[in-house]
Amino acid sequence: MKVSGVTMTRQSGTLAKVLAALGMSYRPARRAGEAGQTILEVALLTPVLLLLAVGIIEIGRYAYYSILVANAARAGAQYGAQSLATAADAAGIRTAAANDGQNVAGLTVTTQQECGCTGSSIGSSCPATNCSSPNHALVYVRVSTSGKFDSLFKYPGIPTSITVNSTELMRVAQ
Repeated sequence: MKVSGVTMTRQSGTLAKVLAALGMSYRPARRAGEAGQTILEVALLTPVLLLLAVGIIEIGRYAYYSILVANAARAGAQYGAQSLATAADAAGIRTAAANDGQNVAGLTVTTQQECGCTGSSIGSSCPATNCSSPNHALVYVRVSTSGKFDSLFKYPGIPTSITVNSTELMRVAQ
């Protein structure tokens, strides 16, 4: 090969170094049997890679949807935990949860008040009046939300819609 009037030989990479310095590249010729191998590999791997990418997107959508449902439950519980008056306001708790979960299709919100004493478990009727000293009454608000996640495609063996649930329990400020 002649470059700038000098005959070059391919000895220990000297030709490649000179061509790289000139902004040119040396590319060895392919063997005759490898001509369509790259196209065949791309044709075989593209469907597998696309299926993998769609699966990753679906998992990401499900995780995002789960976060939305959990945030709606938390918003309702935070509203109810402000005071004893807001803890008794079931409609306000549902509204707070629904406002936070606006992007959740079919969001259902259930709420309940739970009471107990500091030295025992919660769950008795409200208000808890039979607390012995030094224990005092505690009020909790429990908000449960559920929504229906719909996948983009129908996959064999996997349901097209999945119910996502979340429950928050917060102590009411007294």
